[in-house]
Amino acid sequence: MIRDTITRGGRTARAIVLRGQRWARYHLPPGMRLVVGVLLMIGGIFAFLPVLGLWMLPLGFAIAAVDVAGFRLWLAARRAPKP
Repeated sequence: MIRDTITRGGRTARAIVLRGQRWARYHLPPGMRLVVGVLLMIGGIFAFLPVLGLWMLPLGFAIAAVDVAGFRLWLAARRAPKP
């Protein structure tokens, strides 16, 4: 699961994605967030290149989710605790 994956400095991947989403919400205008999110998702497809990687996919989804209601609802459903 993404919650259990440990990354740099002992932070979880989920914490890094949420931090990126929070930064984008406050520092990018609404239309630009969607563009940046889509570009990150496209860059994540080219994970075999040195700078680009799979880390870009969840971050792209999270940033795009700020503006697109369908993504936002999907992420909220995944975060909800399961009984």
